[in-house]
Amino acid sequence: MKLYQESIKVKSEGLHPTFHNITAQLKEVLSRSGIKNGVCTVYSHHTTCSIMIQECSHDTTYFGLEFLQQDLCNLMEKMIPTCRVENQYLHPGPKHIEFGDSVGEPGPWTSLNTDGHLRSCLFGRSESIVLEDGALDLGEFGYTYFIDWDQLRGRDRVIKVSIIGEE
Repeated sequence: MKLYQESIKVKSEGLHPTFHNITAQLKEVLSRSGIKNGVCTVYSHHTTCSIMIQECSHDTTYFGLEFLQQDLCNLMEKMIPTCRVENQYLHPGPKHIEFGDSVGEPGPWTSLNTDGHLRSCLFGRSESIVLEDGALDLGEFGYTYFIDWDQLRGRDRVIKVSIIGEE
């Protein structure tokens, strides 16, 4: 058994959930690993982000979201509305705002991302993909997406990839 780990870096846009199709990057990481059969785990340690396997819907909105992604955002807006003002949700409370200030956040408004945390809880922050004969077994239409639900500002994000298996 062999273990291989690598990170993928992306930049979120802010002002709306950002979706990154990371399928090509995952295939490159798999190729560098030399592992042919096993499991690839894709993980985000960011608590307002998710990893999702879904098909590409090809058509996009004027803002660049695939139609299926926009449908997902529309559904999330109904279930977990975007946090627009303080006290819309219980989180963040005064202690959390104080903590944010102590670690150098640019202002208390950066903690108004409760919707991102809740959406990430629903979708999860990782996916495991079976590896067969040196390929990601995503099915006929599967792509892997990294989603940044935090809409407050663009940020650098890191996706962790851990592959375990046999060469």
